[in-house]
Amino acid sequence: MLRVRTTPPRPADVTAIVPRLAPLARTATRLHPRPGKPSPHDSSVGGPLLWPADEPWPHCDGPHEWDGVNDPVTPEGERQWRLHRAAGGEKADAPWPEGPVPLLPVAQLYVRDVPLLRPPGQAAADVLQVLWCPFDHPAEPRTTLFWRSAAEVADILDAPPEPPVIQFSGYLPEPCLLAPEEVTEYPHLMELDRELQRQLEDRKRWQAAGVVPDSSDAPYEKDFYRESYRGGLSLAPGWKAGGWTRWGLTDPMPRLCSTCGTGMDPLLTISSSEGDADEESWIPAEERARALTATGSELTNPTMLSLARGYDLQLYACPASPDHPHLQLVQ
Repeated sequence: MLRVRTTPPRPADVTAIVPRLAPLARTATRLHPRPGKPSPHDSSVGGPLLWPADEPWPHCDGPHEWDGVNDPVTPEGERQWRLHRAAGGEKADAPWPEGPVPLLPVAQLYVRDVPLLRPPGQAAADVLQVLWCPFDHPAEPRTTLFWRSAAEVADILDAPPEPPVIQFSGYLPEPCLLAPEEVTEYPHLMELDRELQRQLEDRKRWQAAGVVPDSSDAPYEKDFYRESYRGGLSLAPGWKAGGWTRWGLTDPMPRLCSTCGTGMDPLLTISSSEGDADEESWIPAEERARALTATGSELTNPTMLSLARGYDLQLYACPASPDHPHLQLVQ
C-alpha cells in the first residue's frame, strides 16, 4: 500500500448550512490509485489478480465490431509507448481480433482495505475482482465481477492470457497501488428535492457558515452556492467504492436489479480523472503542492484510462444477492 492520502476538511460544514442533509450522509472510500508495482496480494488498479491457477480465465464472446476508424493497439505496444513516449516511441497497431477475447484486470479490492465491500450472504468472501473486455459493448467496456476468499487460493495463476489487441489505449489500466481513505458524501444536487435545493441557495445559511462569494461571483450568487455544494461539499472525485452517484451526463434514473427489482447500491466508480479545477479542495494534503504545479497526468489521471470521452463508469450491486447481475452506468 502507498503512504496515507488525506482529504482536507471540507470548506464548510454542509449539515450546518442545511441540517436536513445530515441523514443523507454516506461513507465512500476514495481509492487514490497511484502508479506502482502491485502484487496479487495487493489491492490495486490494473495489477495482477489473486486468480486460482486451476480456474479458467474469463473471456468475452463479443460481438467485437470495428468502428471503421480507430485501429486497435496491442497491450504490450501501448505499454511500450507509455514507457518510451518521451523518446518518441510509436504505438503498435494490430489486426482486429477474431473469436473470444481474454478479459483485462481492472481492479482488485481486499475487504481489509475497503471494509464497506462485504457482499451479502458471503461471509468468507474478502476479495472483489473486476475485469472487463477492452472493446465497446456498445459504448464502454463490458465488466465482469468476481468475489472470492483469499484463503482459498493456494496456487496463483502467474501468466494469465491477454487480449491480442484493445480497442482504445484508454481501456488499458496503468498498474496502480491504492491508498484507501474513507470520506463522507452527500447526494448530487440533482437528487435533492426542490426544498433542499432552495435551502442551498439561501445566502443567509451560507453567510452563517462563513462562506461568501467574492466580487466576481456576486452577480451569480445562487450558482456560486450550488457549485460550492457540487464541487466541494457533496461528492468526491475519482476512483471510489460506495458513496453517492455522480450524475451529469443524464438526469438521475432508477437503478433496479434486473432479477428482483431491488434498488441497487453504488459499488465502484471507475474514473477517467481524479479531479479537475472545480474540485481542487479534494486534492490530498500530501500532494497538494505538487498537484497545483503539475503539468502531466500522474495525479489527474494516474490510471491512464479514458472512458466515454472522459466520464466515469459506475458499477452497482444488488444488496439482496451477490449472484444477481450487476449494473453499469456511464456518468
